[in-house]
Amino acid sequence: MSTLAATPDLRAARRIVVKIGSALVVDEATAAPRETWLAGVAADVAAMRARGVEVILVSSGAIALARRALGLTRKKLRLEEKQAAAAVGQIRLAGAWAAALSAEGLNAAQLLLTLEDSEDRRRYLNARATLNTLLALGCIPVINENDTVATAEIRFGDNDRLAARVAEMVEADALVLLSDIDGLYTADPRVDPAAAHLPVVPQLTEEIMAMGGEPPPGYSSGGMRTKLIAARIATGAGCAMAIALGKRDRPLAAMEAGARVTWFLPEGEGRSARKRWIAGSLAPLGALVVDDGAARALSRGSSLLPAGVRAVEGGFRRGDPVSVKDAAGREVARGLVAYDAGDAARIAGHRSEELEAILGWRGRDEVIHRDDLVVLAPAG
Repeated sequence: MSTLAATPDLRAARRIVVKIGSALVVDEATAAPRETWLAGVAADVAAMRARGVEVILVSSGAIALARRALGLTRKKLRLEEKQAAAAVGQIRLAGAWAAALSAEGLNAAQLLLTLEDSEDRRRYLNARATLNTLLALGCIPVINENDTVATAEIRFGDNDRLAARVAEMVEADALVLLSDIDGLYTADPRVDPAAAHLPVVPQLTEEIMAMGGEPPPGYSSGGMRTKLIAARIATGAGCAMAIALGKRDRPLAAMEAGARVTWFLPEGEGRSARKRWIAGSLAPLGALVVDDGAARALSRGSSLLPAGVRAVEGGFRRGDPVSVKDAAGREVARGLVAYDAGDAARIAGHRSEELEAILGWRGRDEVIHRDDLVVLAPAG
């Protein structure tokens, strides 16, 4: 659970995850690390460590640092070309951070994660244990997606969501997304001069989620939409999240001095480690479409029963993460399913007492038990 007050203050956080995009790390003109800027961030991190704050960096930039050296200068790269660039650039990225942090007397530690690492329970727990040990040893973990081995199907796709999963994994008090903008606006301020800055977002409503715009030009693959998805993951885990301007020198010190940002408030009670893991699963392997009555029951904390399922999508197996969608196609929950897709389709719409006769064996009464289910949106 977060230790932050109702109005978040970065100075009150004891464990912080900071996400840094490629456009901040890499000079687009030279394709080299922005060493002066990195040194400023390292100085910010050192100041936090001096007062006992634990800091994790999630840094993009590996592919961008290697593209020019490998002659991969066209805008669209094939997956294998991205993986080759990542293999070369990751050394450069880690070296740049190690040099910047070493100058402040700090030890950098490199971790490369894939989506599978966050969705497989054993890998998840191992990664969390490693991060906690590194923090206890006073190290600064520097994390990036492991693009060299990830396929298109098992990628996070952007480091905003990776950072949110890391923040959830280590039960961070605050997640800071350093961006090219100082927060969330009611519209894109680049095209709408009437767009208003939102200093605090108490709850991620559908209206707020709809404010996500197109990704910015340049190296970045994110955009405001991915930041709002990251906010949903982080705040659901009881972690406050901020979008802050990263292009200035000493961006974290500027935040602590009162620079304008957007804070997303954490959910009041957060979630258990298991619930946070389920909610943060970013690649459901299928979906269950439910009727309105089942959607309302889920929002009250009930399990999902077969009678409320109207359709089954995908080829999932028992224990896999699946989405639960209402009749309009909106994802209302996510959980670990108790039946293979074929069996789930056979029992959909039937009462629990009928299941043994249909399947020929006695399974669970619930398609998803409430202990394995997290509600993402209230029923309409």
